[in-house]
Amino acid sequence: IYARRVAMAGAADDIVLAGGNLSSALITAGRFAEAKTLLRDEMLPMARQSLGPTHGFCMDIEEWLVEALRMDPNATRDDLREAETIMQDVLQRRRRVFGPAHPSTAWCEGELARVREALAIRAQVNAGESKASPQS
Repeated sequence: IYARRVAMAGAADDIVLAGGNLSSALITAGRFAEAKTLLRDEMLPMARQSLGPTHGFCMDIEEWLVEALRMDPNATRDDLREAETIMQDVLQRRRRVFGPAHPSTAWCEGELARVREALAIRAQVNAGESKASPQS
């Protein structure tokens, strides 16, 4: 459906909705690399150009990318840092555009907390690995 909408040069919001459904399915299926490629390389540039960075759909795409980065069991510390940077930026825009009491803003605050928690866990795991010594 997503490819058909893009090929037909549909309205940006239709493409975002179809791509959002596809990215959600990819994340649910554990196909994080494909979801990240779709979101980062195809959907986000299109949304930024056609809708602008303060459009709700554009911020939604960035949030989906953060979710894919955070939920990937193979996420590196750099992936999680990227997710944190994106989420901080989106949260600032959500607050400016929708206000601090909007449900989307509250969700962003929660997602940023989840990303930071994942970063803290990653740091603990890395610290434990560096303290562990190989047994002879």
